[in-house]
Amino acid sequence: MSFTPIHVCRSCGGADLFPVLDLAEQPLANAFRSPSDTSPESLYPLALVGCRQCSLVQLTGSVTPGVMFDDYSYFSSFSDTMVAAMRSLAQRATAKLALGPQSLVVDIGSNDGYLLKHYVELGVPVLGVEPASNVAATAIAAGIPTTSVYFGTETARSIRADYGTADVIHANNVMAHVPDINDFAGGLATLLADDGTVYVESPYLRSLIDGTEFDTVYHEHVFYFSLTAMDIAVRRHGLAVTDIEPLAIHGGTLRYTIRGHGAPVSVAVEEMLMVESTSGVNTERYFHDFAHRVEMLGKQVVGLLRELKGQGAQIAAYGAAAKGTVLLNYCGIGPELVDVVLDRNPHKQSRLMPGVGITITDPSYLADFRPTHLMLLAWNLADEIIAQQHCYRSSGGQFIIPIPELRVVK
Repeated sequence: MSFTPIHVCRSCGGADLFPVLDLAEQPLANAFRSPSDTSPESLYPLALVGCRQCSLVQLTGSVTPGVMFDDYSYFSSFSDTMVAAMRSLAQRATAKLALGPQSLVVDIGSNDGYLLKHYVELGVPVLGVEPASNVAATAIAAGIPTTSVYFGTETARSIRADYGTADVIHANNVMAHVPDINDFAGGLATLLADDGTVYVESPYLRSLIDGTEFDTVYHEHVFYFSLTAMDIAVRRHGLAVTDIEPLAIHGGTLRYTIRGHGAPVSVAVEEMLMVESTSGVNTERYFHDFAHRVEMLGKQVVGLLRELKGQGAQIAAYGAAAKGTVLLNYCGIGPELVDVVLDRNPHKQSRLMPGVGITITDPSYLADFRPTHLMLLAWNLADEIIAQQHCYRSSGGQFIIPIPELRVVK
């Protein structure tokens, strides 16, 4: 079986779980298909529960990692916003931590080297850990040392034996992907130097709930962290969250600074823990109307598209992102409402969006066919996309931004 349901919390083992959201059965968000592939698509339950004991929100089951990651089509370098953010992060960390030729930076879930290449430019030794062999090969071809394995305690021991301890470990949008969170956190503790620093980025639970960002929920994202849940999870392994940095990317992300237990904790961490406690983000009542708001937003999106189509509009979508797969499938939006999905990633072009079968093509489509409306499935990159499409804007094209609230931008 490729899907394993859970009956207890993956972090603390608690059995007192409560429902948060059910998006029914969906295809894997990055399982893009060839138009010639007529085989049945695999669908898996996509639902969230919360743990009353440690407050961690998580999927009700997990898909076997190899099914999702062994052949992966997400390449981070195709986002200008992402690359610029990683350049800044590498420069800041190198200066703050006085990194140099004797240091080691490890990036877990290193993708195509979009972060590590900036450390290489700064003269800092690096190692990428990327389980998707096709993506790892791209990084290696670009001169980024990369090992294609899944990260956990055993992998950490192996890396430590071969390379020594890590002065910096990055885990951007990967800790939420690993079903065995204790093995992952234990690996961090094993590999990290005594005075080392871990930077973890993960979508922030409050942003997801408050912004009705249901399309952030997909099978790759096993966990949805509050600061409280993250701190509890790493403290079990002798680590602690010592600082946080809110980021706008992905609709609201926290960058956690994690160090050995006993390191000083910032005021920002103490204040956010207090805010989470006061707002009840770690209790069941915080989620009571989330599912209803998701349902209403889905109906609004479909209603708008149908209204526009009835008026003769031609509608394309932009961004064959995982969140786009979830939104399209949850709302039941197919080729009858959206003509085509545009994406800069050539690995996705000429393939079909999972579940709904909309064709993916190059953004040059806009210049050739000039649809009246462009729905931004990658709405978290709306500023970048709108800036790129100045010709489409000047020709009168309109943008539909579905989340966090439905709006049309002229």
